Amino acid sequence: VQLQASGGGLVQPGGSLRLSCTASRSISMIEGMGWYRQPPGKQSESVAMITRYGSTDYSESVKGRFTISRDNAKNTVYLQMNSLKPDDTALYLCYATDGKKFYWGQGTQVTVSS
Repeated sequence: VQLQASGGGLVQPGGSLRLSCTASRSISMIEGMGWYRQPPGKQSESVAMITRYGSTDYSESVKGRFTISRDNAKNTVYLQMNSLKPDDTALYLCYATDGKKFYWGQGTQVTVSS
């Protein structure tokens, strides 16, 4: 499966962005999809994930601010990011997993700065 991420950009602290990750085929049977992020000069971290059944999980650093959702009809997973902070600045990478392999998108840059 090929993944296309979009929606990144420059936003001021406290602002919002919505990232999209669109798959090249149906995602209804894909076990899990989610987002990692790679901050500059830091290790990557898992941000959020959603299972095929709609269960979600978030890193502690984004809980209450980010929401992951999926639209199977559009083969797309979204990451709604609110109350953005400078520490959220990173390259955001979407992924999909069938439980055996991970498939990665190309990433979209999010910069939070005044």
